[in-house]
Amino acid sequence: MSDLPVRKVCRVLGSLGFEHVRMKGSHAVYRHEDGRTVIVPMHGSVKRGTLASIVRQAGLTSQEFLDLL
Repeated sequence: MSDLPVRKVCRVLGSLGFEHVRMKGSHAVYRHEDGRTVIVPMHGSVKRGTLASIVRQAGLTSQEFLDLL
């Protein structure tokens, strides 16, 4: 995976059932009804390591996430 625009990451999370709950500084908090929480930095693009962390928090594999793009 490489850097991705924040909008695409948020779109994928929305399609998985995550809802935007709040902002804390420049970070958006997304929560799923089953209790999973994902923090997304709203900095234009999400770097590779941060994207891997978001995918882990969402409970997906890298391939599952890429298939949803």
